[in-house]
Amino acid sequence: MAVKAFVLIETEVGKTGEVIEGIRKVEGVKSVDSVAGPYDIVATIEVADLNALGGLVKQLHSISGICKTTTLIGMKF
Repeated sequence: MAVKAFVLIETEVGKTGEVIEGIRKVEGVKSVDSVAGPYDIVATIEVADLNALGGLVKQLHSISGICKTTTLIGMKF
């Protein structure tokens, strides 16, 4: 079953544009939006399973300019 998640991202000051470009290159990322509030970016991702989710988040952490991420896993009722 596919896993959908939302990754809330804080970036270094002035790096949001560069980070967005880096995130767009990661396979499994469906959308990337710059937002106002406590986070700078929200990325929507879809992957095959939780192991793939962990791998994708690890890839995101390797992008220069990302300070912190919070991952919210989507659930269906």
